[in-house]
Amino acid sequence: MLVDIMKKYNVKTFGSEILGKKAEKVTVFDDKLAELAAAMVEIMNHFDGIGLAAPQIGISKRLVVLGVPDNPEQPNKSIGEVMLLDKMPLVLVNPEITAFGSDLCDYDEGCLSVPGIYGNVKRPYIVKLKAQDLQGNFFEYECGGLLGRCIQHELDHLDGYLFVDRMSEEDRQNIEFKLFRLKKNGKRKEYNRPWK
Repeated sequence: MLVDIMKKYNVKTFGSEILGKKAEKVTVFDDKLAELAAAMVEIMNHFDGIGLAAPQIGISKRLVVLGVPDNPEQPNKSIGEVMLLDKMPLVLVNPEITAFGSDLCDYDEGCLSVPGIYGNVKRPYIVKLKAQDLQGNFFEYECGGLLGRCIQHELDHLDGYLFVDRMSEEDRQNIEFKLFRLKKNGKRKEYNRPWK
C-alpha cells in the first residue's frame, strides 16, 4: 500500500501555497475519507511523525491524524490523555479547540513540512478539543502534555499556520537562513518532500 501512497501523495514543505491556506470543512463521511485517513497514518509513520494534517499532503480538508506516544511516567494526565493516548493512531475530523488553559509552556517543535528545523514555541499546556470521528460522531476532551501540544500544532495547519509562525521573533531569526534554504530547495521540487 505504501507504494501506491507514494505515487499519489507527497508531503508539502515550507513555501508550498497550500500550507498557508485555511482548509475546508469535511462534509462527507465515506470510504474515501477513511482511505485518506489511513493513507495519512501510513505517511506519518513512514516519516516518524506524531501528527499529520491533510494540507500537509496537498489536501484542503479539516482532517488530522495523530500518533502521539504514551509516556507512562508522565504524572497527572488529563482525562483526554488517558482516553485518547490508548486509541492511537487517532483520526480527528473537523477538529477545533474550544478552550485554552492559562498555563503556558515552552517546547522545541519540529514538523514534517519543515524537515530538519526545530524551534521553541510557547503554547497553552491544556486545551479542550472538539472533533468528529470517521463516522461523523462528535467527541470532546480536555488534553494536556504532548498530546495537547500536538493537537495545537496540527490544528494550526488547518488554519494556514506553521510552528515557525508561532515562534518569538528572536527565535525565528535564528532559523531564518535554514528556512530560506528549505524554501529555495523546495521550489525546485515543487515543495514535495522526498520519500526516503
